[in-house]
Amino acid sequence: MGEEKLSFADRVVIVTGAGAGLGRTYALLFASRGASVVVNDLGGSRDGDGSSTKIADSVVNEIRKNGGRAVANYDSVLDGEKIVKTAIDAFGRIDILVNNAGILRDKSFAKMLESDWDLIQNVHLKGAFKTTQAAWPYFVKQKYGRIIMTASNSGLYGNFGQANYSAAKMGLIGLTNTLAIEGKQKNIHTNVIIPTAASRLTEDILPPDFFKELKPELIAPVVVWLCHEKCMENGSIIESALGWAGKCHVIRSSGSTLRQDLSSEITPEDVENKWQAITDMSNAKHFNSIEEVTGEFMTAIETTKSENSQTSESQNSDVLRHTYNYRDTILYALGVGASVQIPTDFRYLYENDSNFAVLPTFYVVYAPMVALNFSMYEKFLPHIELDPTKVIYFI
Repeated sequence: MGEEKLSFADRVVIVTGAGAGLGRTYALLFASRGASVVVNDLGGSRDGDGSSTKIADSVVNEIRKNGGRAVANYDSVLDGEKIVKTAIDAFGRIDILVNNAGILRDKSFAKMLESDWDLIQNVHLKGAFKTTQAAWPYFVKQKYGRIIMTASNSGLYGNFGQANYSAAKMGLIGLTNTLAIEGKQKNIHTNVIIPTAASRLTEDILPPDFFKELKPELIAPVVVWLCHEKCMENGSIIESALGWAGKCHVIRSSGSTLRQDLSSEITPEDVENKWQAITDMSNAKHFNSIEEVTGEFMTAIETTKSENSQTSESQNSDVLRHTYNYRDTILYALGVGASVQIPTDFRYLYENDSNFAVLPTFYVVYAPMVALNFSMYEKFLPHIELDPTKVIYFI
């Protein structure tokens, strides 16, 4: 008996940029599993110029020819509410949104125009925002929704000539992280796909032989699974290519404390001295939420406080501090028998003497007397009782 296929019967899916490449492949696979599909595509060129209804219509006709249900939408993703309205008007609901639409305006950073920057941000980042925000109330009301954002390795690692594109793609990861949190209790799951596939965006970038192997059909099943009601993944970055898929994480080093206590200042030299520990990734860790990160900081503060307290206690218990002046030492010397009648004692009794000094036994007597006020003896001699009134007999 074969394995039961994952069904999308009664589910309605919007796929943006579904006229070709990955988007088309997603739409076809969703439809083959029973979903009703809104095939959105403005029909523009790779760099965003122009428009046409032909490519969206072509995919809709292909789906219908195979017995599926689909309608076309030709709006820009910046008009996300119109795209969602198409789904509601045609099928009465919306369950899944795949934000796939994208264009390129590659230029080196020095030569990039503001229009190149704005257009890429609008299509990739703002377009995903607008379309998702339009679908969000329906997801909330029905307590179900699945959202896919399309990022890129150019965002994760950077790529020459793609400052605009890589920034937008990393922006989508940040958007996903927050939507995953806000939608979690409402059964709205948002995930990122990082695909490497043959498409019009990559056809003149990748080597021809490699390009042929990067079939969109090898990535579509990953996206379809992420959108199924059985999949509980949320807020994840999933990379896929060549029939392989893996999860990506942002990780952080263990780092290093830059100050000894909470009252200390930090200098650039402190950072320089700890830089190797700061950047050591051998014990790097992934955090699942900002609460975990905040918790780590709070723990670090408490640890520092505790260490400071222990250090302070140790210093107060085991280190004796006392201030005195020449009057104290002269009175002591007189008290133990020093006399001006004895020439060698004169330097202990007259502060202006060129050889003025403290009688050495001053320290010997005073230290035990002060120590009795601390925990030193109790700590190291717990079974011995000391009577301060008899301390003179220890001298």
